[in-house]
Amino acid sequence: MELLCIQSQEHPELPLAELTAVIECENINTQINSITEGLVILKNISQKNIKSYYEILTKRLGYTHEIHEFITKTNIKNLKENISKINWSEYINETFAVRVKRIRSDIDTVGTERELGTLILDNCENIKVNLTKPKTLIRVVAHKNDLYIGIERIKINKKHFEESKPHKRPFFYPGSMNPKLARCMVNLSRIKEGQLLLDPFCGTGGILIEAGLIGCKLVGCDIYWKMQNGTAINLDYYGITDYRTFHLDIRELKMYEKVDSVVTDPPYGISTSTGDVDDEGIFKEFFRVIYDNMKDDAYLCMASPHYIDLKPMVDEVGFVIVEQYGIKMHKSLTRIISVIRKKLD
Repeated sequence: MELLCIQSQEHPELPLAELTAVIECENINTQINSITEGLVILKNISQKNIKSYYEILTKRLGYTHEIHEFITKTNIKNLKENISKINWSEYINETFAVRVKRIRSDIDTVGTERELGTLILDNCENIKVNLTKPKTLIRVVAHKNDLYIGIERIKINKKHFEESKPHKRPFFYPGSMNPKLARCMVNLSRIKEGQLLLDPFCGTGGILIEAGLIGCKLVGCDIYWKMQNGTAINLDYYGITDYRTFHLDIRELKMYEKVDSVVTDPPYGISTSTGDVDDEGIFKEFFRVIYDNMKDDAYLCMASPHYIDLKPMVDEVGFVIVEQYGIKMHKSLTRIISVIRKKLD
């Protein structure tokens, strides 16, 4: 069996990198077939695992907007022949709607929806079209001349990332990371439900919120008590209870329990208060302290400005950079998302 994933096209690499990281850490047995930017098929999934994999992916992913059970691939020329071969009664519960999304395709969206809907009605009894509240959604992705057809089994909560933007939380402070990127960074750290995640520069708690919502245990700390308290307020607001927050300087950090992952956005730039330490000094201190607080197989995912070279710092401590992705913020700043881990012996 296969899953059809429709991904965000906000960034050319992060959606696929996030999906790959989740598949890796959750031990999902599949093959990734990237059709084009924004469209991925997960192949060769056993029938016994399809439901659990589907649930994991819809719960965790930030940059994947939709996931569907993949039915078939066809094209406009062969649409009638291929659709007539499918037993639609296995997929449709009373009412349905067809929705077409184009990715680098110029097909007639409305015309294709109507044609496919008519073909399905002609090949299945006791069903009706309901365009407002269908019990079954048939999703078609058009890429060039091909049509990828799937059926929605689990609906992703698309509203979460809009409703949880920093300015909509009880405690807000300018410069907070958007929730979709925070979720992606949590996933890039390969953390699993029930494991311990640390954000040593927790700010308003955006990263911790996203980790808590996928079931992680949390520790957050910040040099400013206002941020520590604000993080607790925000975590409580989202119903997250398995957390601890501390008011401390990163140089004083000593965890009683080593963590499974670290995800953080250290302060930098002239608009950010950094406790009287310059940008490069913050990162050097951070790597030195965090190393001994991480398990040997733990990952660190962090953001940094493009003008700071992390490689000599991580090399000196004993880390290795696994992946890096650039996000253009504005004309003078690119944010680098780095995935780092301890060097293997």
